[in-house]
Amino acid sequence: MKETENLQQKVVALCKRRGFVFPGSEIYGGLANTYDYGPLGVLMMRNIQNLWWENFITKRSDMYGLDTAIFMAPDVWVASGHTANFNEVLIDCKKCKSRTGAEKMIEAYLESKGDFTKVEGLPVEELEKIINENKISCPECGEFDWTKPRKFNNLFETHIGIVPENKSLTYLRGELAQGMFVNFKNVTDSLRCKIPFGLGQVGKVFRNEITKGNFIFRTLEFTLMEFEYFFNPSKQKWNDLFEYWKGEMKKWIISLGISESKIRWRVHTDEERAHYSTKTEDLDFEFAVGFKEMLGIAYRTDFDLKNHMEKSSVDLRFTDPESGERYVPHVIEPTFGSSRIFLALLTNGYTEEKDRVFLKLNKLVAPYRVAVFPLVKNKEEIVERARKVYEMIQNKGLSVDWDDRGNIGKRYFAQDEIGTPCCITIDYQTLEDNTVTIRDRDTMNQQRVKIEDIFSKI
Repeated sequence: MKETENLQQKVVALCKRRGFVFPGSEIYGGLANTYDYGPLGVLMMRNIQNLWWENFITKRSDMYGLDTAIFMAPDVWVASGHTANFNEVLIDCKKCKSRTGAEKMIEAYLESKGDFTKVEGLPVEELEKIINENKISCPECGEFDWTKPRKFNNLFETHIGIVPENKSLTYLRGELAQGMFVNFKNVTDSLRCKIPFGLGQVGKVFRNEITKGNFIFRTLEFTLMEFEYFFNPSKQKWNDLFEYWKGEMKKWIISLGISESKIRWRVHTDEERAHYSTKTEDLDFEFAVGFKEMLGIAYRTDFDLKNHMEKSSVDLRFTDPESGERYVPHVIEPTFGSSRIFLALLTNGYTEEKDRVFLKLNKLVAPYRVAVFPLVKNKEEIVERARKVYEMIQNKGLSVDWDDRGNIGKRYFAQDEIGTPCCITIDYQTLEDNTVTIRDRDTMNQQRVKIEDIFSKI
């Protein structure tokens, strides 16, 4: 445990030091479970999200993109079952007054004992019994003096309107899915889609998490990349589609550089599974604190469309253009948390050698694809030639960093630490034969190439 905690601390320190992630509202003492993505974090996160969109939306003829509103009519969340079922069990320490999620606290305690039993979804009375029988103490102060556990809804409540008597209760969305379900008819009416097809989007969601997360693993707001894949259950078997999308999800995450040996599928128990799902599986990654959920897939049946049709009185059935059959489609939902993928890539790539730390990141997700160095900054011809190389790469649409500080060795190690795959140095020989030195991050090997051949090498 000490070694894994040490790795987590090192990743957190690197993120703060090099501008990947900062604690939220830090100058005011911070706000629990909130983080800000710095300049390098934004670049890396954007790469992840763009690659997801390209792979699952752009390259497929059976996918359409959406960008739905964060605020929705409150009846949406009643129909979806979230106001009644989107709950967490919380418990308070009477000594230090800290509040925590009972389920997550119990699972963390059991994991420390080598027991990986999932307790999410168990009745409140059962959770209280486990806490008392094991005398699980407060993770903050170490005392065993708890209030009775009780249910707490994870939806953030807010109000629309500035005049108190006209205020209207609404919620910050707790998932992306509902925006796609309520727009199902709009899309099919406007595009004349053929089933099966998917609706996907990338966007912020909000959950009033009580449990403190492991760094950015669990936060109050985060970005999901998700799609709902609609199909006719009388023509396609749901379990075949379920397995197909599992394969696509795994293939994509491995393409980003995640080691296959560090991921595994886990089936949700009946108690743990969400109210809308018939089957849910998580693709867990071996984070520094153990195997935890990175991606998820659920078979939502026709639960959502059927409930929205009933509550809104709008017919959401799909009409088969060939047979005339009218039916409510069923749905497979693959969900990707971009911050968890981000953390998994950092954890997977963090590498220490004798005299350096580097992030072994796939070039497609690294904040910078390449860095350009003038060997010296007091030689005008070298700086000018380096600037031209920098602009040439930038004009090709690749993210590129410029660094002319300190000695060349320190510059190399600084770029290694943020995961830059290769560095290009312009030196005196460049002025003679138009060649540059390209250094590889992982091997530290260097080779000289013509400037016109740079793109074939990077």
